[in-house]
Amino acid sequence: MTDTTAQEPTMEEILASIRRIISEDDAPAAESAPAPEPEPVEAASPALMDETPSMQEPEPQEEEEILDLTDRYEAPAAETIGDLDVIAPADEPEPEPFPTSFAEPERPVAQEPAPSASSAPYDSLVGESASAASASAFAGLSAVFRQPEPVPTGGVGPTIDDLARSLLRPMLKDWLDANLPGIVEAAVKKEVERIARSAG
Repeated sequence: MTDTTAQEPTMEEILASIRRIISEDDAPAAESAPAPEPEPVEAASPALMDETPSMQEPEPQEEEEILDLTDRYEAPAAETIGDLDVIAPADEPEPEPFPTSFAEPERPVAQEPAPSASSAPYDSLVGESASAASASAFAGLSAVFRQPEPVPTGGVGPTIDDLARSLLRPMLKDWLDANLPGIVEAAVKKEVERIARSAG
């Protein structure tokens, strides 16, 4: 125990060492610490000296003109920027005022020619019997596409036939829209050619 107490510094010794360190920090660095001596450097080979850039003082740079950003820069009107010419916008004429009321444009009245006694009544290309047959065929065709009345069944939901009809109807409509005009045109052309051959 006595050895440990003799080796430990007292409180005054600690404070004195702190004061000494503080006073050394306050003294100028040149006085307190001498400059370290440079270590001797081996001479570099000439090959290495050629590779290293020479240590020359940089050339003094000329003072650049300081730009005052408070002055407004006005570019000439015909100045070009890059490949584009700067062109002042042309003065556009003012639009005419929009009318508040609209007048109906005058339509020329077409005069129908007076029927002459020599003109025959309108002759149709198709006879009355053919016209009646076509009308009945179209009526039958439209009846096919009408929605049939659902047959009452004992089940709660729709039948498979109802589901198939509801799924096929849009596809059939698309197909007919795309192909029916061509089919009708081909059938009419074929029939006209047949009639023309029989008449001639």
